Amino acid sequence: MGLFSKKEEKEEVKEVEETLPKDLASAKKVVEKKIINMLKTIQDPEIPVDIFELGLVYEIKIDDQFNVDVEMTLTSPNCPVAESMPAEVKEKTEYVFGVKSVNVNIVFDPPWSHDFMSEEAKLELGFL
Repeated sequence: MGLFSKKEEKEEVKEVEETLPKDLASAKKVVEKKIINMLKTIQDPEIPVDIFELGLVYEIKIDDQFNVDVEMTLTSPNCPVAESMPAEVKEKTEYVFGVKSVNVNIVFDPPWSHDFMSEEAKLELGFL
């Protein structure tokens, strides 16, 4: 037997179980919010702000089977995390309950600029 009794183990599993609303549109909104929250855990290595508030995520598309397409950019085409950041975005998005598959598309049009940052990010970096 592990650290917990069988009863405690079952209770712990019950707490982790998640469900989505039965309405497809509502379920997609819930999943999108969870994806955004997950993406906010990824920090840009050069700018101390998460990639979502930084405006690097342009679009999150979720189809009816919960396959996810994330369209994002990097601060520059020569970004030192050009390979690792999309992989981290894919991996963390796959952890979100309900997500079936993830495809990350890196685009450079439109090119990223400070204008894409949220008010929160601009304030944090002293642009406001």
